[in-house]
Amino acid sequence: KPRKIASLGIGEDVIIKAKISQIHQARTRRRWMSIIEATLVDDSGQIKAIWFNQPFLMKIFRPGDEFLFAGKVNWDFKNKIKTLSVTQYETDPIILPVYPETEGLTSKYLRKLIKPLISQIDNYIFEYLSENVIQKEGLISEEEAIKKIHFPVKTSDIDQAKKRLAFDELFLIALRMQLIRTELSQENGPALRCEPKILQDFVKKLPFKLTNAQRKAAWEIICDLEKSTPMNRLLEGDVGSGKTVVAAMAVIVASQNKMQSVWLAPTEILANQHYQNVSFLLKPFNIKVGLLTSARKYANLQKEDLIIGTHALIQKDIQIPNLGLIVVDEQHRFGVKQRAHLRKQSDIIPHLLSMTATPIPRTLALSFYGDLDLSILDEMPKGRQKIVTKVIAPQNRSKAYQFIENQVKTGRQVFVICPLIEEKDRLNPPAGGNLFDMDRKSAVAEYEKLSKIIFPDLKIGLLHGKMKSKDKEKVMTDFKNGKIDILVSTAVVEVGIDIPNATVMMIESAERFGLAQLHQFRGRVGRGRHQSYCFLFSESWSDITKKRLDGMMSCDSGFELAEIDLQLRGPGELAGIRQSGLPDLKMASFRDIILVKKARKAAEDIIDSGLEKYPKLIEKLQEFETERHLE
Repeated sequence: KPRKIASLGIGEDVIIKAKISQIHQARTRRRWMSIIEATLVDDSGQIKAIWFNQPFLMKIFRPGDEFLFAGKVNWDFKNKIKTLSVTQYETDPIILPVYPETEGLTSKYLRKLIKPLISQIDNYIFEYLSENVIQKEGLISEEEAIKKIHFPVKTSDIDQAKKRLAFDELFLIALRMQLIRTELSQENGPALRCEPKILQDFVKKLPFKLTNAQRKAAWEIICDLEKSTPMNRLLEGDVGSGKTVVAAMAVIVASQNKMQSVWLAPTEILANQHYQNVSFLLKPFNIKVGLLTSARKYANLQKEDLIIGTHALIQKDIQIPNLGLIVVDEQHRFGVKQRAHLRKQSDIIPHLLSMTATPIPRTLALSFYGDLDLSILDEMPKGRQKIVTKVIAPQNRSKAYQFIENQVKTGRQVFVICPLIEEKDRLNPPAGGNLFDMDRKSAVAEYEKLSKIIFPDLKIGLLHGKMKSKDKEKVMTDFKNGKIDILVSTAVVEVGIDIPNATVMMIESAERFGLAQLHQFRGRVGRGRHQSYCFLFSESWSDITKKRLDGMMSCDSGFELAEIDLQLRGPGELAGIRQSGLPDLKMASFRDIILVKKARKAAEDIIDSGLEKYPKLIEKLQEFETERHLE
């Protein structure tokens, strides 16, 4: 529904009906880039509209013409006015689907391609849901849903189509989870008997007291290990909640039973860090620990009780002769075939303990880790200092730089996080591109600015995803060894990396990250004895951004922040979720807990009654898995 210009809020996606009062093509310093600016007016006010790299629009738009314009409302800091980054325009008030666009491929062109295909859809779509499920949940057919989602006539068509397609997505995911759980329950796992006295000795020797959450999680894991079916458990805990100690207790139980363990880390730096920390914890118990990465091959696969390495271990022709336990750090989806690959006796499947520091709302975790049992560390060890978190206004940036310089002069180190790698990533927006994106900071540009202008006398490092692995490893090693004062990085900065000397986390364009991800960044500091700080810079001051960043200042629990993000931005925006293993949804929303529960219940009913009764559903499930694999 079209809105009045005067009612538009910054950060909103809107549609307006307005006349063009002025239009011109603006000059830029970059030859490859063109900008068209127009003043749009209605009876409530006016707004500046902007298009990137679409010079042909000068032949379409004329002063006095009236159109429907769709786009995002932004704030022009230089001119202190609202702007509309237009993604779509039409002359008639009809319901139109908007597709993800890129340069040269607009929603209008995609609709033109899709329309003739819709008329042939009857030949390709088959109904796989039973009539009972369709009636019980009040769904339309899949064929009808696809037609209505692309070419709706009225708003109720959109609602009906979304409900059916969202249910399909949630149902198929839930069904796959239930099948994995059923598959695992039929496998044989090593029953590992626990000797309580050894674990009691381990706990007594720790230089700190276990939290109640750690004790509960350890007990749940020990109970799983004693069963003759493979454990499939996720240990979810906030940054610094003590997951490593709990996992080490599981390794001790495996060692008591003359079984080997493997501990997989996402990077070589983290593998080395785990090797040092876990070796120290297990040293009094005569447990032999080996390290196996592409750079270092210390492990004796026949004699080591615990082999620590990267995920590349499962891609090599490596088999552990007596494997009983696999601990996986920050990678949840580790299937039966991957476990069997690591051992010669494939008739016995090792236990799996997967760990994550990504805070996932409990409602999501319980709904979509249906194949995993869940242990949550929701307590922090006593004595850890709270990180001081502040949102820095633009006019106070110089004060923040001065504070950072003072920290470095006292021997501390600093992280600076940016959402983009290079300037071209932000200065080459798609057709109908968003001016808001132009404000996002790039790591390369920030590195140049800090090293040449702001802190020319300090040692500045750069880290981003396009660098070669060995170069990234060298930068992180140099930072850890104190050879770099300030590290400018994109979001690739490793979760779990321990830099006790780092005391400041500075995050540019903080509104571009989810709260879960911001909390992960914040957790990179505060690991030593010095007071630590997190500075948040934002290019947007919308109500949602303000509420989210206020949440960062007032809350230091990752789980609480994830719930806030879920309510304010929705699960599709929950940064950190993708790497957590939760599926990336197209139509559904994890926030729709009622539909999530209905889909899960329908999947459970299908499994209970026997999946073999539904051949079309089996075919659909195979198609669904193939699509996700290709993605």
